[in-house]
Amino acid sequence: MMSAERLKKIADAVGETGRLSVAELAELTGASEMTIRRDLELLADQGVLERYRGGARSLLLRGEEPPFALRAQGGLEVKRRLAVEVAALIADGESVVVDSGTTCLEVARALHRRRLTVMPLSLHAANALTGAPRLQLLLPGGEPRVGELALTGPLTEASLAALRFDTAVIGCCGLTVADGLTAYDLADAAIKRAAIASARRVIAVTESAKLSRTALAFVTPASALHAVVTDRSAPDDETEALTAAGVVVRRV
Repeated sequence: MMSAERLKKIADAVGETGRLSVAELAELTGASEMTIRRDLELLADQGVLERYRGGARSLLLRGEEPPFALRAQGGLEVKRRLAVEVAALIADGESVVVDSGTTCLEVARALHRRRLTVMPLSLHAANALTGAPRLQLLLPGGEPRVGELALTGPLTEASLAALRFDTAVIGCCGLTVADGLTAYDLADAAIKRAAIASARRVIAVTESAKLSRTALAFVTPASALHAVVTDRSAPDDETEALTAAGVVVRRV
């Protein structure tokens, strides 16, 4: 089992059960107890769990978003495929606002060599776009959230309100036709709403696991989205419901 896959499996298992011993995690992953102890130290440093002698307990509340560093390690191949598909929907010369989050970070990377005007809503994405040869980079104001480095607050909202974009690329924590697009964090939801309001077209990009999931903070109805880019594992009932709501669904 690769390191990133093992870390995610450990984090998921501890999150689901509340606590597990080193021996139990070694049996679950097939790794040595020494390797598991190193993994637990790394996850503890990221704030995912708390170590105790002989095991670990979860620090994440049910429904709480895992730290950026942990999410960035998982599903990279799928996220990159989604990012390439989103980039293909954007024409040269467009102005684009790119949301925060690990999938949108891959979108920013996919846009690096394009002739576009782009405003990223996280410092991770801004860093990925710095030095792009043909791209005009716009930076909003705001306060970066620790770890996530997503820009939030009234300065970010004011930056978005002052501009009109061709396309907004929005990530999500949950998306259903019944509950719309949702986020874990209220401040993040406010920025997503402001980005959507500033754009002529809205593309939501999400891994299939987030379809049929609902997070705490409502962002927008599904019908406000013009397109959803997801992977082929997306549940048919949700993709069909999105299509019936007038949303173009692209599964890659």
